Amino acid sequence: MADLTIMGAGVFGLALAFVAARRGALVRVIEKRAPGAGSSGGLVGALAPHVPENWNPKKAMQFDALRGAVAFWADVAACGGVDPGYARLGRVQPVDEGKLDLAHERAAQARDLWQGFAAWQVLRADSAPGLPLQAPSGWVIHDTLSARLHPRRACAALVAALDQLGAQIETGDAPPERGRVVWATGYEGLEALSADLGRGVGTGVKGQSVLLSLPCPDAPQIFSEGVHIVPHADGTIAIGSTSERDFDDPIQTDKQCDVLLEKARTLCPALRGAPELTRWAGVRPRAMSRAPLMGAWPGRAEQFIFNGGFKIGFAMAPALSEIMADLVLDGKNDIPPSFELTLS
Repeated sequence: MADLTIMGAGVFGLALAFVAARRGALVRVIEKRAPGAGSSGGLVGALAPHVPENWNPKKAMQFDALRGAVAFWADVAACGGVDPGYARLGRVQPVDEGKLDLAHERAAQARDLWQGFAAWQVLRADSAPGLPLQAPSGWVIHDTLSARLHPRRACAALVAALDQLGAQIETGDAPPERGRVVWATGYEGLEALSADLGRGVGTGVKGQSVLLSLPCPDAPQIFSEGVHIVPHADGTIAIGSTSERDFDDPIQTDKQCDVLLEKARTLCPALRGAPELTRWAGVRPRAMSRAPLMGAWPGRAEQFIFNGGFKIGFAMAPALSEIMADLVLDGKNDIPPSFELTLS
């Protein structure tokens, strides 16, 4: 009997399995499809902070998670021998017309809130690092906290590390009859939890993305008006993503991908000559609170929920997995109140 069974092999489930196995737990992961088969198997991998203002516990935790990510992913790579594609190369964003003063105010707040670890800089667009982009105001923001990660390689790196640590990954959908179980089963898990509790705690939001071939592995990512442009180490660039509440087919791409790609090419003209490699669609788990859901499953002894990493799953997984392991393995509850699953 495993010390801990984790249902679901997305980034939350795999990261928790890695942390628990490193602490000496006997870990089993059960996944009904394949590791990274759901939303964790996408293309984009943008690990970016919230704006440095109106600071709150969620923003502080995300900052801590981004700061600790380099060590976590280096440990994963060293353990399993697979590169997750992590690099903290920053992010460039055009400053909207009329918002230059706000950009400077945020730069000042970042100096205090980011504790000297990273900077939020306001630069002339023609002096920004990386790929040239369209910035009608003539100014851009360059933050040095954002990082990129290749989602599929990151999942593969975690799987390789778990193999080295002796953890088991099995195909199936039936939990054990007894023992500690953590449910990290994506949007389908949120729907099951909502049905069990008799109230909506979360749902799925479909996203679509595109992968292009354009080698610029050391360039920072670009973000504007919901469009992410993320250069990866393997010579590809990911473009993402849509956010669709209503959809018929969870894994089928459509014309919304074309619109997304055209927006990216307008923002960054260098993408116009880049060959398209593939497209992806999947459904991401979004809790009603917009924060991840963590904690004991009400009414189910020794069962726990670790879900809802909508858009911030890869950024938050390392830090949240440590907190979740404290709860499940040691009975220590340090879950932030805004993240904790409750009866009400």
